[in-house]
Amino acid sequence: MQLEFLGTGAGSPSKQRNVTSVALRLLEELNEVWLFDAGEATQHQILRTTIRPRKISKIFITHLHGDHIFGLPGLLSSRSFQGGNEPLTIYGPVGIKRFVLTALQVSESRLSYPLHFVEIDHDQVLFDQNGFKVTTMHLDHKIACYGYRIEEADHPGELLVDKLKADHVPSGPLYGQLKAGKTVTLPDGRTIDGHDYIGHPQPGRIVAIMGDTRKTKNAIILAQNADVLVHESTFAKNEAQMARSYYHSTSQQAAEVAKAAHVKRLLLTHISARYTGKAAYQLAYQVRDILPNTRVVNDFDVIDIPFNK
Repeated sequence: MQLEFLGTGAGSPSKQRNVTSVALRLLEELNEVWLFDAGEATQHQILRTTIRPRKISKIFITHLHGDHIFGLPGLLSSRSFQGGNEPLTIYGPVGIKRFVLTALQVSESRLSYPLHFVEIDHDQVLFDQNGFKVTTMHLDHKIACYGYRIEEADHPGELLVDKLKADHVPSGPLYGQLKAGKTVTLPDGRTIDGHDYIGHPQPGRIVAIMGDTRKTKNAIILAQNADVLVHESTFAKNEAQMARSYYHSTSQQAAEVAKAAHVKRLLLTHISARYTGKAAYQLAYQVRDILPNTRVVNDFDVIDIPFNK
């Protein structure tokens, strides 16, 4: 599981940062890529990565401001030309279907794959399948805007081979049955329960990705105990009034959300073009007294999300 940032800027593209898009790479888990927002030129950014558009199976849109959706029509069309024939589902606020279909119809673009839409108008669990649960809740922005919580199911514990050997359990097909939790009878007549030889389950990972928002309780709920929280940081710590006026967050507010939610790692994105070079990194440095494990991400950063030891 990895996060790859395709755009980390706010509002309009700059020489340093494209507008918002982040890919959740689930290639080992599902052989899929999930995209969160698709600002202008997202497909150009993808060309500079190893992501294959045909692997993108789901796109989650936080809200309908242009810097989060203007890249959608081009990406969807190019996916057809690049071998994409598997269905793709777009999740987003009411209006996303009309936007996409209008763009495709006016440009007479025809896709080589089925396109599905799930429009969101309330807090809900979007799905719970194939080992992943996705929940969405509304945030506090000028227009309808949502955050997403992605929860991976726990992985079964490993077979305790050393314990089996210590108990003189012969290797072979019996190990597979024990791994499945079955009760088996050994050649010497002993009966053993597979559950006694399976380690503790490996907790699944949790990722929370917020759209544009003021500091809000729902962000804390979505981010509860997350391994990684991706949160906008359009403004610096000392610009709280401006952030509120524009329905955005400061780096301090993002860090306060992360701390309240007991997040392990905070990634700051949606950086205003006013912050370049060292000034951008200061957004993280100035809040590390609140949450030490905070980082400002850049375009094309790849963040591994390992299992907790």
